[in-house]
Amino acid sequence: MTHLSRRHLMLTVGALAAGGCSPGPADASERQYADSPFRRLTDAQWRARLPAASYQTLRHEATERPYTSALNNEHRRGTYVCRGCELPLFRSHWKFESGTGWPSFYDVIKANIGTKTDYGIGIPRTEYHCARCLGHQGHIFDDGPRPTGKRYCNNGVALSFRPA
Repeated sequence: MTHLSRRHLMLTVGALAAGGCSPGPADASERQYADSPFRRLTDAQWRARLPAASYQTLRHEATERPYTSALNNEHRRGTYVCRGCELPLFRSHWKFESGTGWPSFYDVIKANIGTKTDYGIGIPRTEYHCARCLGHQGHIFDDGPRPTGKRYCNNGVALSFRPA
């Protein structure tokens, strides 16, 4: 579980003051789920429905420790879904071994994620989240394999696997 450090707090306040985290208009993927019942759950309801680590990650953008996810060793065919609402996010054939310690994918079901700029560590990164429940999944990097060149670096506790 991540705790708010003084440095993190100062960087976040600075980014907010600069307008870096101001929410813009929701993209089309988020708008399609605007009436989802998952959007109406309270923080207490989320805490009751999710394991502690999943709750902290999905609802408060925590990051799990690398190399701790059982999904790192998942190699069956199937679909990875949001742990919060079961929305399909990744196909198993998009998964690759990134060497980072987190489940990584080179593609995503684009209609099912939203993105925003995250300044939480003081530099801009692209955060992605489930479009239906807005649960934090991870960050997108430009060091993935072909054909996309993207790496969707996901917190394993934010996903569930559904075998084919």
